[in-house]
Amino acid sequence: MNKLPMLNRELSWLDYNARVLAEGLKPSTPLLEKLNFMRIFASNLDEFFMVRVAAVKSALLNKQTSEEWAGMHPRDLLDAIHQKVQQQYDTLYAHLHEIVLPGLAANAIHLLSQDAWSSREWRYLERFFAEKVYPLLTPLRLEPDYFPSTGSLQVHVAFRLEGEQSIAIVQVPKNIDRFIILPQDLTIAAEPEAGQPQGNVLRIALLEDVVLAFGSKLFSGLKVQHGLIFKVNRDADFSVDEDRDDDFLAAMEEVLTGRQNSTPVRMVYTGSDQILVDALMRSLALGPLDVYHVDWLLDLGRTTALCDPEFYRGHGLVPAPSLFFSQWKPVRSFDEKGSIFDWIDEHDRFVNLPYESFDVVQRFIEESANDPSVLGIKITLYRTSGMGSPIVHALAKAARSGKQVVVVLELKARFDEEKNISWATELEQAGAIVTYGVARLKVHAKAALVIRRRQDGSIARYLHLSTGNYNEKTARSYVDFCLFTAHESLCTDVALFFNILTGYSSIQSLSFIAVAPFDLKQRIIALIDREASQSTPESPGLIIAKLNALSDPDIIKALYNASAKGVQIMLNVRGVCTLIPGLPGISEHIEVRSVLGRYLEHGRMLYFRNAGSEELYLSSADWLSRNMEKRIELLFPVLDAELRARCKDILMAYFKDNTHSYRQDQLGEWEDLSQTGTGGEARLCVQERLYKLAKKALHSREEKEEILQVRRSKSATAAPASKNPGD
Repeated sequence: MNKLPMLNRELSWLDYNARVLAEGLKPSTPLLEKLNFMRIFASNLDEFFMVRVAAVKSALLNKQTSEEWAGMHPRDLLDAIHQKVQQQYDTLYAHLHEIVLPGLAANAIHLLSQDAWSSREWRYLERFFAEKVYPLLTPLRLEPDYFPSTGSLQVHVAFRLEGEQSIAIVQVPKNIDRFIILPQDLTIAAEPEAGQPQGNVLRIALLEDVVLAFGSKLFSGLKVQHGLIFKVNRDADFSVDEDRDDDFLAAMEEVLTGRQNSTPVRMVYTGSDQILVDALMRSLALGPLDVYHVDWLLDLGRTTALCDPEFYRGHGLVPAPSLFFSQWKPVRSFDEKGSIFDWIDEHDRFVNLPYESFDVVQRFIEESANDPSVLGIKITLYRTSGMGSPIVHALAKAARSGKQVVVVLELKARFDEEKNISWATELEQAGAIVTYGVARLKVHAKAALVIRRRQDGSIARYLHLSTGNYNEKTARSYVDFCLFTAHESLCTDVALFFNILTGYSSIQSLSFIAVAPFDLKQRIIALIDREASQSTPESPGLIIAKLNALSDPDIIKALYNASAKGVQIMLNVRGVCTLIPGLPGISEHIEVRSVLGRYLEHGRMLYFRNAGSEELYLSSADWLSRNMEKRIELLFPVLDAELRARCKDILMAYFKDNTHSYRQDQLGEWEDLSQTGTGGEARLCVQERLYKLAKKALHSREEKEEILQVRRSKSATAAPASKNPGD
């Protein structure tokens, strides 16, 4: 095999985002959930252009060869990206206007473009503009070779003025609600149409439409000929200078400032004035491949509020339950009355988020902060929630109480840098020891180690390892795997791992845990190679992996080699997959699937048959070169046999899904298995199945606890043996 057969990573990512959109387009997806999938699709594209496309454009300027991009010249790749994205936009907006918006209107939710405003609503919005919007607007003259510094991802309105064809741009204010709720008394209600809900109706105008409609008032004495709404993505593919000798926090803040006014990467617009489009392209130094036309409701990535039932309730409308997925209340895996440490001491614990509640993780940190027997807490933080993060507040409380708190806080977590800088300051002020990751490596591992004194004076250690972040908000919608353990060897490995991160400990081989970039990649390849060496026609090897992404050439080469030796390889890859399955003599024993659904599949889990001595691992790392070589990541085993069997069942369930599963063929195309029929099999949604299994496990635990309580009660109330009165 001279040249490794692989797909292009960028195009593979666009195929993943197309699957996200496809989930939103399914007839079974409720209307506001459809809008939410569209929001995710659009938001994903913003980041894709700011990071991945920015890198491709940089490669074009630096005249990199096609070898860097799976055989594609950067110019050809940009052309292919443009074609795919524009087609996806066209599909999205057709569905939005033909299905979603009319469907929402039938449910009393009216998102109104300008031509849908009534005359009374026009007058109301004109007053709204004059009183609340006009004072905040600053028109800027557009120069042919210079675009004003107005930030990234900001929505603007461009106006073409009469006379010298001068053009002005106006940034839509960021500190006014984008969605303007129109008073109901502005519309004289007619007889409701058949099927139209009775009662409250919500009519919503967009702030950018208001600026476009009344922005002419900014140009006294001049006539506005045309206008359009647009948004610019800027390059975010640059990082902090880690050779800086001064304050690292200050260096990170400079990165954030620079990102707002870095090189433009693309423009998205809605409107039809080509003179304005051409002028904006010249000013932004963008070409035809960098410009995308969409229909009305341009900034779909910022429609989070519209997907939240509380938004409607807050404005007096109770949305129909049919607009959303049915609620799956997370199962509590831990009895709040007990001690988290006693719970872990009984045996290792596995938690499958979000089917099981994140409260158990939060309880682990909060009880550690409050327990006087706890001496120290060591934790890695990559992405946390906003200013109310209970994890960070518990760590600060622990530090203030005198506990030794060590936080490895990754400031370089892209797009969360500002939040993490704020947390670093709070934790340091509380007395915690805060380190900012490792030079030139992002700390993406998720680990918390608690050191506690037992009643007999001995020291015990308790460990939480996870595939997901310490973020209670994303834990409600991300599928992740957690392991709690007091296993001495695992705790020792993680203690050494923290010493490597925070001190001058030499890199050393750990007993059970592998760490990127030191030995994780080599460990994975060794596990794959071992499976290949043990495989026979009578007893073929088996590898099952659940990942978010796969593109590392060395791992793909090892998988191809294992397949050629008869190993059965089952891969469930949510996103990018540059491996090509089904190639004769190369990958014919490899199956690639991708499962999407109401939750974001984020957990990584690996299984190796190992000639019957099964091994199962969880990991923070995807099989990407950046994760293997440029990040601090962890691979850790599930040692408890019962938990290992449960994890294997979870893995196998992903290959039985026939409602939200896609299968990749040898051309790189993805087949929607929900469209191909079930072959007589019952329809199975893996996410629903895992939730039901979590509920079943809870009921089983509750029944056992009830039985124990009855036994304790009977034992406590049993009459003592009668005594002989003569004794």
